[in-house]
Amino acid sequence: MVEFGSALVFGLCLGFMFGTGCALAVMYAIYLSGYRKAVEESQMPVQPRRFIEAVRKLRAKRAHAESGSSGRPAVG
Repeated sequence: MVEFGSALVFGLCLGFMFGTGCALAVMYAIYLSGYRKAVEESQMPVQPRRFIEAVRKLRAKRAHAESGSSGRPAVG
């Protein structure tokens, strides 16, 4: 069992490293494709309705933040 134990630990470590690395690579690829799509949509002569709604919501959030209101009730 002692000879097998070191191989088991090595295999688990290697498996988790590759598994985590592959998962991160997939998430990064999904993130980049979404970013590319957003940039493409922002450069179109006529933006899609989804893009216009997202920009409207973002501007509303910024206006709310700049007005000094945190959106939380006052404590005390």
